[in-house]
Amino acid sequence: MIPYGRQQISDADIQAVVEVLKSDYLTQGPAVPAFENAVAAYCGAGHAVAVNSATSALHLACLALGVRAGDFVWTSPITFVASANCALYCGAEVDFVDIDPSTCNISVQALAEKLHRAEQSGRLPKVVIPVHLCGLPCDMAEIHRLSKRYGFRILEDASHAIGGKYRDQPIGNCRYSDISVFSFHPVKIITTGEGGMALTNDSLLAKRMTLLRSHGITREAAEMTHEADGPWYYQQIELGFNYRMTDLQAALGLSQLKRLDAFVARRHRLAGFYRQYLAGLPVVPQSQPDDCYSAFHLFVIRLQNSDCKMPHREVFCRLRDAGIGVNLHYIPVHLQPYYRQRGFKPGDFPQAERYYAEALTLPLYPDLSEAQQLHVIATLRASV
Repeated sequence: MIPYGRQQISDADIQAVVEVLKSDYLTQGPAVPAFENAVAAYCGAGHAVAVNSATSALHLACLALGVRAGDFVWTSPITFVASANCALYCGAEVDFVDIDPSTCNISVQALAEKLHRAEQSGRLPKVVIPVHLCGLPCDMAEIHRLSKRYGFRILEDASHAIGGKYRDQPIGNCRYSDISVFSFHPVKIITTGEGGMALTNDSLLAKRMTLLRSHGITREAAEMTHEADGPWYYQQIELGFNYRMTDLQAALGLSQLKRLDAFVARRHRLAGFYRQYLAGLPVVPQSQPDDCYSAFHLFVIRLQNSDCKMPHREVFCRLRDAGIGVNLHYIPVHLQPYYRQRGFKPGDFPQAERYYAEALTLPLYPDLSEAQQLHVIATLRASV
């Protein structure tokens, strides 16, 4: 089976992990801050906080931004459920903004219209979470402009997008957001096995996320309620979590980071090959605006169902039967049973639902061979 995504692990990656295994620190050692500093420097961000998953990073980011019961958080319905769940963990209410049919990212027009209505009803969001679907950045400058008009904070879910650029600047620099989050799951651009990271230019947000990722415990005398009992002393000053990244993971991430630009360049070549050989078929790839440089975590096409020989489901199954691990990213979050119980229903976000009826994720990863890609293209051509 050709998977839709796959990690690439080199001998250098393995050696980096072995070196940590032979060291004094498997966790809470020097590799984690080294990885944080390297990613922050790569992206041009002031601070980075490594954690055990992007889901944890989203949760910490919401907490740091003060999300709580009575607040509203908006995101895209075309994303993994974690982009919405993170607000619910804080007791807030979640709502969605429909997507742009061309980029499949959150629609700025729909966002502006929804903000206008929310202002009139007194239900403006505290935080908006744009999702860079497939690694393609949202229109962050316009979202940032709207944030100044309506007073919301911005949390970029850039889980797909490390190595991408917006207006020639690295995604993750937080120029247009308060916090950006990356994922290092094995199918992402670089991996730490599992893991994530939150980046920010705000030292106070970074400090709070760092505190909360490790049980809310501090060893800093200035943060304690009274003088330390001795050099062993620590205090829990908030209710935090065990969201730490291990040194084993960080060492792998540091090694992978050295190949990040090469990984993304390879993904662009593969995506270009798809776009060239799928031209003329009743499929439409995600558009690529001129001011965006996608990380191409995923290559998504939309079937023009009325012009296809087979229905969407049959095309999917035919490719799977041919040993091609296509996938569908994503089922609209508002259609999940849990969210339907919260009042959402079919028809609420029609562009997202139309996307779901048409979308197909084709295999894309650095080690995908030309022969494998040609097999994908030939099978798809015969199916649509």
